[in-house]
Amino acid sequence: METLVNAASASQWAGRRVLVTGHTGFKGSWLSLWLHHMGAQVTGFALSPPTQPSLFEAARVHELVDHVEGDVRDAAALRRTVEACAPEVIFHLAAQPLVRLSYREPVETYATNVMGTVHLLDAARHVAGIKAIVCVTSDKCYENREWVWPYRESDPMGGHDPYSNSKGCAELVVSAWRSSFFDTPGPLLASARAGNVIGGGDWADDRLVPDLIRAMLSRTAPLIRSPGSVRPWQHVLEALHGYLMLAERLLAGERQFASGWNFGPSDEDARPVSWIVERLQVAWGDEPEAIPDTGPRPHEAGLLRLDSSKARAALGWHPMLKLEEALGWIADWHKAVSAGSDARAFTLQQIADYSAAVISTPVRAVA
Repeated sequence: METLVNAASASQWAGRRVLVTGHTGFKGSWLSLWLHHMGAQVTGFALSPPTQPSLFEAARVHELVDHVEGDVRDAAALRRTVEACAPEVIFHLAAQPLVRLSYREPVETYATNVMGTVHLLDAARHVAGIKAIVCVTSDKCYENREWVWPYRESDPMGGHDPYSNSKGCAELVVSAWRSSFFDTPGPLLASARAGNVIGGGDWADDRLVPDLIRAMLSRTAPLIRSPGSVRPWQHVLEALHGYLMLAERLLAGERQFASGWNFGPSDEDARPVSWIVERLQVAWGDEPEAIPDTGPRPHEAGLLRLDSSKARAALGWHPMLKLEEALGWIADWHKAVSAGSDARAFTLQQIADYSAAVISTPVRAVA
């Protein structure tokens, strides 16, 4: 049977109690703003913002959510927060998200990404009323064989570097908790694996788009490593829309959606680093220019793509923004905010524009 699928529905989220771990991060801030805009009662649990500046502070997200500062490595503190906010749905985004940092801090990376997930899921199994949990991992959770075809949800977990491997381990934790504790009864538990998420308000170190934005704001040539590496680039709203659609199906009690899901871009938008550099500089209004980084660096995957046919067929999710358009949105965001525009208002406007585009082009999913 076919069902008509539209954008994440405000009517599904109005008044709903939601816990977002990692809400002070780039992706968590976008998600918290979107949820609040739809009327959800959002509690966030996270460390202080990981960058200066940060979207969390620029958009004053703390004014809109119940902000709890804490570390997912602290099982007792996390459990107290889960018990206190009694959420109906949890989005677990808290993580150490950087490949290069994972080489310098491997123990911290595993403690956060693996044991942090264990602590969250173990707290959830002791709190009544939780209906849905979406654990966000990474496209890098798969055993990367550098092959040309995209990875599907049934492909084995793995990861060469500590970050990627820790995300593969987190996926195994989710699978074990689902079969051991959340089979029935209990919340429906799913994992989400997005591509290389980009968007306005990301100031992380050692990430291509933030590095380019910093270079363009300072009018210097960016230092680029691995110009030939291909990644599944996508705007942050594409991934978040997938998470929200997935959570809505779990909240509806549809157990068949309690599994792993890829949310990646169209095949033609899996582009090399050099393409991103050129197109973002053009969107900014600069002449393309970059300096290759020839210094020593740890191993990073050269080719990575995601197969999102499951999400397209079953959820009706599909990318709305072409990559070049997404880069234009990022340039617009940073130019506007750097010129004095209100970061929260501009972010919410892009959320509204994205939602309007989704609603105007509904797709059909096979139920």
